[in-house]
Amino acid sequence: MKMSMTGQMRLEQRMKLAPRMIQSMEVLQLPLLALQEKIEAELNSNPVLELAEDDDEFTPAQIDDPNVEPSAENIEQKELVVEEGASADDFQRLDSVQEGFSEYFEQNISYTSRVRAAETDKKFEALNNTAAGRVSLYDHLTAQWLLIEADELVKQAGSLIIDYIDDKGYLTVRLEQLCNKDKYRFTIDHLNKALDLIQLLEPTGVGARSVQECFLIQLVQQPEDMSLETTLVEEYWDELLDNKLPQIAKKLKISIEQLNTAIHRMSKFDTSPGLLMGKDENHPITADVKVEEDPEGDGYIVSLADASIPDLRVNDFYTTMSRDKKIDSKTREFLSQNINSAQWLMDAIVQRKNTLLRVARAVVANQRQFFDKGQLFLKPLPMATIADEVGVHIATVSRAVAGKYIQCSQGVLPLRSLFSGGTEDTDGNMHSWDAVKAELQNIIDAEDKSKPLNDDRLQKALAEKGITDIARRTVAKYRKLMNIPAARLRKKY
Repeated sequence: MKMSMTGQMRLEQRMKLAPRMIQSMEVLQLPLLALQEKIEAELNSNPVLELAEDDDEFTPAQIDDPNVEPSAENIEQKELVVEEGASADDFQRLDSVQEGFSEYFEQNISYTSRVRAAETDKKFEALNNTAAGRVSLYDHLTAQWLLIEADELVKQAGSLIIDYIDDKGYLTVRLEQLCNKDKYRFTIDHLNKALDLIQLLEPTGVGARSVQECFLIQLVQQPEDMSLETTLVEEYWDELLDNKLPQIAKKLKISIEQLNTAIHRMSKFDTSPGLLMGKDENHPITADVKVEEDPEGDGYIVSLADASIPDLRVNDFYTTMSRDKKIDSKTREFLSQNINSAQWLMDAIVQRKNTLLRVARAVVANQRQFFDKGQLFLKPLPMATIADEVGVHIATVSRAVAGKYIQCSQGVLPLRSLFSGGTEDTDGNMHSWDAVKAELQNIIDAEDKSKPLNDDRLQKALAEKGITDIARRTVAKYRKLMNIPAARLRKKY
């Protein structure tokens, strides 16, 4: 078989995103806190980018005008800067340039240097005032275990058991799995003794292998008499989970009131004691958009919560330096690349503000009843509708609302939550699925708890509200998604 190489020309069309457009979409998708981090990183890495002073005449764009948007021609004229080859020598070259600029160096101090020095002081001060990180559950148990007086083999067994306690405080393996005669000298008896001691540590309930055992550990450590509660957990656990209270009361020969009192006392127990320790995983939420009632009319004022985004500018000195023919070509090229990169970032931020504000205004206009009356009046709103009104692609709308939050009279909500499908009632009014869920929650809250509504009756109740196009299985699905138990488990005796 003969093998050969040949050249061939082919004419084809391909759709490619300009690097400048890719960067613009990345900035558009960033939430407010992430954008602040990106700006901080760019300020630290780009020597020509600096914070604009209050008295500067730098105004990037008329953000309040929804019709203003960066020109597409400017977007495609520039390419994305890839700072390959940039090194410490490039920055040293800037410091060594004296000819033609010595007077500037002698008489002027960079505003960027002053601002960053002040920022460093603020950060250092904030660091000193920040609380220390929370101790993990593993470290908390280990510190207590070191103080326990026990046989050496029991101590070794306990240390191994602590390694297998999860974040909720439960032991995730059977003790038999930890008994390895070839690897450890302790036996199953040592493991059992160690587990008994671990279950006496704080937080109360740690070291359990099930929720039932977790309750028993907490019951033993209660100062008051919990004999009835202990009997319920030990002997009638499954019946309790099935809400079979009359049968339990009959077997124990007690009243329903006594049984409900015992259940109420146990309701204060923690089913995940380990979560009392460890790192706080709650992340801060910062609203990107604010919606306020117009004091001079019956509408709403939509604005961006971007006061924390600083105004940026390109340093005039470096701009002049990049055009000076007396400066060597490598330095001017380095400056030009960083100036372009800084300008592209500023343009992307302006475009983000314009797009996000226009999308938010369109959403508020379409969901006017939601802002006026609440969750029950949230109507279906496809992203395609907003894309058509704003005049952008649906993917742009998706990126604009991704990870963004809106602050309004209803609270701080994900902006994406205002987009959803829905159904139409008998009066021709549209209801979003979230509004249907809110109506379902209202019906369940108002039901007679001694005779809770099953899914069939919930479906009929929704139909009485005008929402008829809902199947029983859909009601059951929404009820489960909302963590609402079945009717027999909601029944109160």
